[in-house]
Amino acid sequence: MDKKILVTRSSIPPFKEYIDEISDIWESHWMTNMGEKHQKLQAELKGYLGADNIDLLVNGHMALELSLQALGLSEGEVITTPFTFASTTHAIVRNGLEPVFCDIDPVTFTIDADKIEDLITDKTVAILPVHVYGHICDIEKIEDIAKRHNLKVVYDAAHAFGETYKGVGVGNFGDVSCFSFHATKVYNTIEGGAVCYRDKKFGTLIYQLKNFGIKNEEVVDGIGANAKMNEFCAAMGLCNLRHLDEEIAKRKKVVERYRQHLENIKGLQLAVAQKGVTTNYAYFPAVFDESVFGEGRDDVFKRLADNGIGARKYFYPLTNSFDCFEGRFDASKTPVAMQISKRVLTLPLYADLALEDVDNICRIILEGH
Repeated sequence: MDKKILVTRSSIPPFKEYIDEISDIWESHWMTNMGEKHQKLQAELKGYLGADNIDLLVNGHMALELSLQALGLSEGEVITTPFTFASTTHAIVRNGLEPVFCDIDPVTFTIDADKIEDLITDKTVAILPVHVYGHICDIEKIEDIAKRHNLKVVYDAAHAFGETYKGVGVGNFGDVSCFSFHATKVYNTIEGGAVCYRDKKFGTLIYQLKNFGIKNEEVVDGIGANAKMNEFCAAMGLCNLRHLDEEIAKRKKVVERYRQHLENIKGLQLAVAQKGVTTNYAYFPAVFDESVFGEGRDDVFKRLADNGIGARKYFYPLTNSFDCFEGRFDASKTPVAMQISKRVLTLPLYADLALEDVDNICRIILEGH
């Protein structure tokens, strides 16, 4: 191939549209601190997500990290998954909490809800599940467990923006759902994030925490961070939201083209459609069983790279086997997650990916089959 195809490509609005959106900032000189763009985007996202309450933050990681603080979780164990991005685990550890890793479901790659209860101890304070690749966790079972054991539930919903489960926006589940609006996501504000939540008290606390703990102009009664979304990012979010449904429709066509080529190939496991879930077509994972497919994940990864195609080993390695945690966790206790992490590739997927490129990607993948 004469061009390089990355695993993702940021969606951006027409240049003039963004310039028009930010032009009044030159009049107001208001560039941050919850300005007009911030307020407008917050209101529009609340409607789009069907959320009761929402607040915007500088990124998805700070949404996670500060949510744990706003819930008053300063010590104890948090049951989570190792099959996730570094941010999920780091948010727990950076709050002085102990991650306890639960294995994953081999079909959805989300936390295996049937294994959560066996991990609960008198030190457990919360469950932090992750919606993976747009697959939604077993929400009902997790909610039942949390209620019976009086545990908080914080969802990492970075992969699930705009999705619904049984007609309800995913941000409405758990005590808090945290979203990432990073440039690589289905919906982006360049950098950004949000929390959707139930309790108004939580809303007051998260607002203070993202703004240095400031209560008002003369009172600072908490120790906070600086995690505010600026006006330029909010402006990008306003623009991208106008085009989001069109972008998702384009992504759907790309996914359908992949499936035409790769579905029912022996030794190749693709994502499954979940009943009751409206998907956002965020990622296209493919799991390679070398003994059946004829090649391992790493072989396919290399051949794609040699042809200028940037697939991603996502998620590999597991967070419970990171070098920074050497000797602290035992990854062998999550064998399904370990197996999937060594076999999975996420293939290039973005709205403007040409279907002819998808055809070629699939041809290269199937060369070794």
